[in-house]
Amino acid sequence: MFSFSEPNNYFGRRCVWVNGPVIVGAGPSGLAISACLREQGIPFVVIERSDCIASLWQKRTYDRLKLHLPKKFCQLPKVPFPEEYPEYPTKKQFIAYLENYAQKFDIKPQFNECVQSAKFDEACKLWRVKTVSTAGSVRSETEYICQMLVVATGENAEGVIPEIEGLKEFSGEVIHAKDYKTGVKYAGKNVLVVGCGNSGMEVSLDLANHNANPSMVIRSSVHVLPREMLGKSTFDLAMKLMAWLPLCIVDRILLIIAWFTLGNIEIYGIKRPSLGPLRLKNHYGKTPVLDIGALDKIKSGEITVVPGIKRFSGKTVELVNNDFLNVDSVILATGYFSNVPLWLHEKEFFAENGFPKTPFPNGWKGKGGLYASGFTRRGLVGVSADAVKISKDIGKAWKKELNQKKQKVSTHRRCISTF
Repeated sequence: MFSFSEPNNYFGRRCVWVNGPVIVGAGPSGLAISACLREQGIPFVVIERSDCIASLWQKRTYDRLKLHLPKKFCQLPKVPFPEEYPEYPTKKQFIAYLENYAQKFDIKPQFNECVQSAKFDEACKLWRVKTVSTAGSVRSETEYICQMLVVATGENAEGVIPEIEGLKEFSGEVIHAKDYKTGVKYAGKNVLVVGCGNSGMEVSLDLANHNANPSMVIRSSVHVLPREMLGKSTFDLAMKLMAWLPLCIVDRILLIIAWFTLGNIEIYGIKRPSLGPLRLKNHYGKTPVLDIGALDKIKSGEITVVPGIKRFSGKTVELVNNDFLNVDSVILATGYFSNVPLWLHEKEFFAENGFPKTPFPNGWKGKGGLYASGFTRRGLVGVSADAVKISKDIGKAWKKELNQKKQKVSTHRRCISTF
């Protein structure tokens, strides 16, 4: 990596040539690719807007969070989880694993640098990635120039804030689930959780465990499955069944087992989609909820299920069934979105929603040295798969370029010798 600063520049603007790929994002995706490249001896630069690796896990997740899948499905390339870790590692354990992973492969991101724009220069056939420092009071700008760009900012870069009538004027607290840590301060309070995915269910469970009075909004249908079936994790069982049976048959088996395990959940206001859980995930990226206790709280009445919201007024919420709730706080478990369109000036590979246009499993490579990692809607399993594919492809391009340079040097030497 070579850099130079422009003279008489009071804003500290500099230009950096990167002899290898620039990786945007130091989460699991960026770390996994970096590790695979490091093993091949390929230089790279990782840009991270926060001041730490895996900032989503470290700063924007609740304390009780555990991995939803067994650890064997969540490990990054080259390094398994420690044997002493439980089947479902905690948030702290996963962060420790990632920090050790970064240390092992000597991954040192450029922290506190927020990408403002990334654009492919057609004339030079190079990527120009412009960043602004997010640390300190002095604004500094950097332009990275490289032949390959890896977008590893992931699916969950920003929290979705829904447009609901009166929400902005709500007189109580309103936070997104990314800012929720624990239910301790909500004891005795009426809390409305908007959203019924894994985050919404777990936040509601945590609130109930801390003696709050949570009401959870379930506006549409959702699949709820037990985390384990027949002594195996539901995910593990599904993977084994899919090796032998069509997806529709596997869906039926999972739903039959869920019925016997959980009972008829529709009587509690939870309607199942018409499409099975695995097909729904494949077609629309909607993940089924893996229940770890919230359903028991719903059955006991400690968590109240309510329909969609019509409007907010003061501290009162009017629901679509014309019922009213008095609430002290609102927690928006309304999901996340990719921020790629905000900074990447490219429309051929990425769609307007910030995901690659090409569906899984081929949405990891674009043109002109552009790559995407962590956009498969398949969690950490997809992250590792992307990292292996991308690093191998970059490795091939890197070796090809080295061989071409060697041939040029060899030809030049022969010319000099003949002269």
